Amino acid sequence: MKKASVVLAGLESAGKSALFRGLTGHATGDEANFRGSTIICRKCRVADCGCEVIDTPGIRVNDDAHTTRMALAAMQEADVVLLVARGTHAVSEVETLLRELDLQQKKTALAITFHDKAPEQIESLAQIYRERLGIPVVVVNARELDAAGRGRVLTAIQSAAQVNVALHEPSGELHHTPVQPQTTLFESKLVGPWLALLSMGLMFALPVYAAYVFASWAQPLVDQWGITPLKAYAQSWPQLAQVMLTGGYGAITLGWYSFLWAFPVVLLISASVALAEETGLKDRVTAALDPWLRRIGLSGRDLIPVLTGFGCNVVAVFQSRSCSACTRKSCVSLIAFGSACSYQIGASLSLFGAAGHPAMFFPYLAALFLIGALHTRVWHGSLPVEQIQPLHERSFLQKPSLRAVTWRVKAALGQFLKQAMPIFIAICLVAALLEHFGVIARFTMGVAPLLDLFHLPGEAAPGILFSILRKDGLLTLNSGDGALLTALSAGQLFVLVWLASTFTACLVTLWTVRKELGWSPATFLAVRQGITSLASAWIIAILFS
Repeated sequence: MKKASVVLAGLESAGKSALFRGLTGHATGDEANFRGSTIICRKCRVADCGCEVIDTPGIRVNDDAHTTRMALAAMQEADVVLLVARGTHAVSEVETLLRELDLQQKKTALAITFHDKAPEQIESLAQIYRERLGIPVVVVNARELDAAGRGRVLTAIQSAAQVNVALHEPSGELHHTPVQPQTTLFESKLVGPWLALLSMGLMFALPVYAAYVFASWAQPLVDQWGITPLKAYAQSWPQLAQVMLTGGYGAITLGWYSFLWAFPVVLLISASVALAEETGLKDRVTAALDPWLRRIGLSGRDLIPVLTGFGCNVVAVFQSRSCSACTRKSCVSLIAFGSACSYQIGASLSLFGAAGHPAMFFPYLAALFLIGALHTRVWHGSLPVEQIQPLHERSFLQKPSLRAVTWRVKAALGQFLKQAMPIFIAICLVAALLEHFGVIARFTMGVAPLLDLFHLPGEAAPGILFSILRKDGLLTLNSGDGALLTALSAGQLFVLVWLASTFTACLVTLWTVRKELGWSPATFLAVRQGITSLASAWIIAILFS
């Protein structure tokens, strides 16, 4: 027997994902306090009501985003529609949902969230809607849904009814003053963008610096007590085993660099970003930077996937579904060029640290975003004023949910340990075999004349090659205990890391772009990024020479 399907439908930031988590116990970390947090339709069976609950992306009125179309399509197949509206803006949001959604022949219920912001006012509104719409109406605090609140929501779903249009009156007759979030310096036209830029920088600079301090302290200890004794012990192993495990590209000798330098970065950046999302800070940053971003062809809303890219480019490309159709390609372009994923950050930080120039990481990170912004502006143009409504509405600044932050961090670490590390170990093994059979030496000789244009030695070629496969492939430049890195000048080091990390997005990201946008956009993206990377690397090389 087919289970009844219940679709959660509402505008962005209404609390649908938090409600989904409270009802199903799944997607614990998705009650984030920022726009566009849901990019897919999630389904989960709720045993005690015999139904399947479907969480949908937030609906944006008069918008052509893929996520809006996805939410509307899911509604067409639903048996029950649970409208979700914020209690702080209930009148305008309920009126919008009733106007925009086709609820004919649909059993409907209404959940009003943000009950904690104005309890008495919201309870009064709920009673009015029960009388005027003739459907069950429940009031909840979705972020902290307890057993009693969950029971009320399930009861409302089970007793859902068709909206009684005859009883409904225009919401303009309701006397309701929206509860506005706090006003801060982020809303200042003069100070706001600069404060947002500073906040965004600190969001990444502080965890990166802390990760560097830890890795710098731990590396000599691991070398002394782990790697050096292991190398001595491995001298009795067969030659091929030594090459693959403890040689210059060995899975053990080089592989541990990836873990030691990338793991703290993944841990701390994921925690930093999760806190920014849960407190509402990330939303304030995107709104404040909206006017500046329009000059490079994006809106403040598009900054959310770009920031997500600093965790994982693939996830960021998926999240770009929430962008408008006229800005999505620009957003993906900036993600591929300027969003250094956690693995790229850890790898580049390792290279700068191993070469004795750790401070170069920060101008490198700044150059990524600035040249990435210029790259986006040149290839895609600015965003016309009449396109995409500016972001005016603010999220509430609030205490972060420890449960949600923990879930996000655990998810990031799980992805690193189960996906990133195994792939990098595989890269090490392949590189070791290629070196053993002389393939890398021949490749180095063939590419050396091209690298000479950037004042780089041919020995840097393998690192560039493996970085195309995976951004943590950069760590292969640490082979031979970093002999190549220490032999380079500061300028050569910067150009090498820049070229290796920006020449193209990793193959997994490009494949994701191909699946999301098609072959042609993915090809153009790769070609344009290559041109910008080579041109900027050549200019940087001249400046450093």
